[in-house]
Amino acid sequence: MSNLINRLGLRSRSLLGCTRTSWSTPKCSTLSSSFQHKTFQAYRAASTTSSTALDKKPTFITTPIFYVNAEPHVGHLFTLVLSDVYKRWETLNGRPARLLTGTDEHGMKVQQAAAKVGIPAEIFCDDLAAVFKKLANEVGVDYDRFIRTTDQDHKDAVQFFWKRLQDEGYIYQSKHTGWYSVADETFYTEQQIHEVVNPATGLKEMVSKESGRIVEYTSEMNYHFAMSKLQPKLMDFYKANPDFITPYFRYKEVIDEVAQGLEDLSISRPVSRLTWGIPVPEDNSQTVYVWVDALINYLTASGYPFHPGKERALGWPADLHVIGKDIIRFHGIYWPALLLALDLPLPKQLLAHGHWTMNRKKMSKSDGNVVNPFFAIKRFGLDTIRFYMAMDGGVDYDADYSNEMIATKYKTYLQNQLGNLVGRVSFKGYDIRRSIENGRTEAYHDSPAEKALLELLEKTPELVTREFDNRSISGALKKIFELISVTHQYLTIIQPWSLVKKDTEADRESVDHCIWLCAETTRMAGILLQPFMPDKALEILDHLKVAEDRRTFEWAVFGKDREYANGIKHRVKMFPPIMTEDH
Repeated sequence: MSNLINRLGLRSRSLLGCTRTSWSTPKCSTLSSSFQHKTFQAYRAASTTSSTALDKKPTFITTPIFYVNAEPHVGHLFTLVLSDVYKRWETLNGRPARLLTGTDEHGMKVQQAAAKVGIPAEIFCDDLAAVFKKLANEVGVDYDRFIRTTDQDHKDAVQFFWKRLQDEGYIYQSKHTGWYSVADETFYTEQQIHEVVNPATGLKEMVSKESGRIVEYTSEMNYHFAMSKLQPKLMDFYKANPDFITPYFRYKEVIDEVAQGLEDLSISRPVSRLTWGIPVPEDNSQTVYVWVDALINYLTASGYPFHPGKERALGWPADLHVIGKDIIRFHGIYWPALLLALDLPLPKQLLAHGHWTMNRKKMSKSDGNVVNPFFAIKRFGLDTIRFYMAMDGGVDYDADYSNEMIATKYKTYLQNQLGNLVGRVSFKGYDIRRSIENGRTEAYHDSPAEKALLELLEKTPELVTREFDNRSISGALKKIFELISVTHQYLTIIQPWSLVKKDTEADRESVDHCIWLCAETTRMAGILLQPFMPDKALEILDHLKVAEDRRTFEWAVFGKDREYANGIKHRVKMFPPIMTEDH
């Protein structure tokens, strides 16, 4: 709590002669009751939207915080890549942006996983958090904070948020009975579960219809969040914000679920069952429900409780929460309900992506079809994996992971198209500087291929932007490679490598025009590929000698830059062969 006081610019209560006997109002020997009231009111004002934000808000993008009960898998890798591409797209466009990722470290699953291996939960979390952070670093994620729910400022934020909910009358205590899934860390209603026979044991089990995970009937005294009160506000919000959840069919699913009625949410567990978590303020016999704890991480990283006038300084409200489809209820219902209860701004959009399968089957260790993301990066290379995730990753639906498909896509798109274009433009028989200086933006050869290329050179930046706006990074990547593909078709027709040998004035002009268009495709592709393949895009732009201050989106315009390619090297090989066997 002292850290929270310091962040808000207030002096420590102990220095002011205070002894805290309750969370809300400390007893102070030297302060008047009116000053105490004003101090607490400053806290309240700092966490509402009444203050006018004077600072410029950066675009705020988040991954979910990853649960540390097991090591990361390819699904985590995909989420990281998606989020990072969106963050880099913002910075490419000159807009300030922040990216948050991290780990969710409390809850029953972690408590049980740590006990199973016989080490303290704190050490267990330290070890696995380091693994997730290593994955984020190895996949080149440009994050601004790696948050852990064991961070002190997060614990402070959660307890402050809880107290605010109490003050607003949204928390009450009662006995709760219901079906709880430890694996999902959530209670399910009778309508959300069913009985199945375990094929391995032949025993009957109650499981969640949604996740298929075992549920257990529990009865306990805990705290509840009066979420049912917020159903009208939630429905009004959904209707006013039809783009709140993408893809749209998931938005419809959430609306349909809320329209059927909301139950109040159990938001604590008895310490007798759960010790590894944040204590409920003023009641050490209860632990804060892991999902309430976890969701507030987005606020913690935004500086909550906010300094008055600084609510937007670190990006809140979030512009984009990137999540997996399995946690849409928590982010699409629980999270906005919690924020509405305190009149806090809601995130602008959730992107709920699909999962990765292998051989059309859900990945599982028992089936031996789990992909280790570290092995994948080591085998194929960082940019290849990022390219594959962006190109084939499923947003609307699940995607099927295949080593053979990675190798095929690598050869088709990266070697034969992108790499080959860089090599062709760098052919030693061309004077590329002369071509750039003499190049013209209108047609030279009267051919459909050239007209198609000129049209795409003009339109591709706009087309890529439109795909990003529609939350389709796969579509954006395909638009870039469509430009590259059309350029190859044009090259095949003109064949400048043959014309250069004739050395007539007309042939030289023809070669210059052709190489100029191809160089522009390569330069613009290098700029536009930076969010997807930061290392290879850098290599391309360095090879072309594009000035560092001319690599932003505003320079991805046909004909805008004519100062590159001074002292360019010839015939580079950017994409060497890789292993193709599928194992």
